[in-house]
Amino acid sequence: MDKKSDNTIGGHLSKARAYTILILKKGPKYQEDVENGKPIVWEHGKRNMALREDGVLAVVCPIIDDSEYAGIGVFNRTMEEVRKIMDDDPAIKAKVLTYGVYSGKGFPGDMLPS
Repeated sequence: MDKKSDNTIGGHLSKARAYTILILKKGPKYQEDVENGKPIVWEHGKRNMALREDGVLAVVCPIIDDSEYAGIGVFNRTMEEVRKIMDDDPAIKAKVLTYGVYSGKGFPGDMLPS
């Protein structure tokens, strides 16, 4: 790697900021919710959109394959705040989804294309 690349990477790293990464998994009641037309997942999604509009949830990525995972989120809040937010989520309360939170970093200008 040349010096220009080292300097570029170093510059980006110095501007990185902390985020909390959420990883959702399908919970023990997930299939039951699917069989009923996903009403609890729908409420969870509506809540996510409100959190997104409020700037709390920067990135929302549902996972749409047949794996055990249900989604990924990037929050502009501490891990403790995200745990409180998620513990009040209807899908978590109903055991339709489970979650883990992780400390991460992101870089200025990161975004999903429109």
